[in-house]
Amino acid sequence: MQTDSIELGFLSIFALITFFIFLIINNYSSKISNGIFLDDDFNKPQSFHNEAITRSGGIASFICLIFFFGIYYLLYSELLIEYFLVCSSLFVIGYFDDIKIRISPNKRLFLMVITLFILINFIPIRINNIDFIFLSYLMESKIFSVIFVLICFLFVINGANFIDGFNGLLTINLIIINSILLYINLNNDHLKISYFITSQLIILVTFLLFNFPKAKMFLGDSGSYLFGSLISLNSIITNNLNPQISSFFFCILLFYLFFEVFFSFVRKTYQNKSPVLPDREHLHMLSFISISKFYGSEKGNYVNSIVINLVYGFFILPSIFFADNSLICKIWFFSLILIYFLIYQRLYRLTKN
Repeated sequence: MQTDSIELGFLSIFALITFFIFLIINNYSSKISNGIFLDDDFNKPQSFHNEAITRSGGIASFICLIFFFGIYYLLYSELLIEYFLVCSSLFVIGYFDDIKIRISPNKRLFLMVITLFILINFIPIRINNIDFIFLSYLMESKIFSVIFVLICFLFVINGANFIDGFNGLLTINLIIINSILLYINLNNDHLKISYFITSQLIILVTFLLFNFPKAKMFLGDSGSYLFGSLISLNSIITNNLNPQISSFFFCILLFYLFFEVFFSFVRKTYQNKSPVLPDREHLHMLSFISISKFYGSEKGNYVNSIVINLVYGFFILPSIFFADNSLICKIWFFSLILIYFLIYQRLYRLTKN
């Protein structure tokens, strides 16, 4: 009981410090190096704002996270090495773009693949619980296991980066996912991972105050890569700690993040476009076009985030009640694919007519 009180006390202090870190960085980042953090490129396909906004949410989040690593060590005398190595490496890759050091999409993807390949082998990172017999058998091969985990990371991290164009869209989505992961771990007395997930929720909620409904700062590529890597690790570790839960449940939970990337890759290839270059035909962009007809572009920006996450929550939250039923989770997962196609097709026709 006393330990719980100490942890809650540290979390309260951490929440206060997190707010002030975001406040300070938000106020001063636009003045650093002639506005190097300012996102003033309004012509890129994924831009939906008309004023220069600082992309310093990623660095604020990273500073808060480093601070929490220190708190975690004081409490448990443990270093979260796997988290630190993965999230800091991915943060740095995204940070280059935030300070306007342009790296081509192909080179960035190559750098990401090499970095993740080394880390997955070095740490190592494994997915132990897979309730798909054929895949479970293949995972016994180390090289296949590494490649599979690498692909999972790539899909989720790039999915996070894909949807980070609207105020609150990615952040609310991550809050929903982390809240469900926290519920699972608390329910099964995995307190250490629960404590760390709670710290991420504090950072995300604090950032949301500065990003929603009107954006004062963006996560930037560094932030979306940072949280994409964190949510990947959170899901893998939760999956490994809770073997009674179907691995397909985690596929359901992360469906929007990874399937957006998979579908976009297939769609762009079919359209003879480069799969790594952005366009305006992602589901969240098509929904924005429809919503902005009623609310205008400024209000439509955050209304779009609310609508998408409400739909996401509507289809995802019920799966908590049958998370331990592999068959139902599989059916639910493949149903989501069909639902995604139907929604996308409907939105595509509405925007093209």
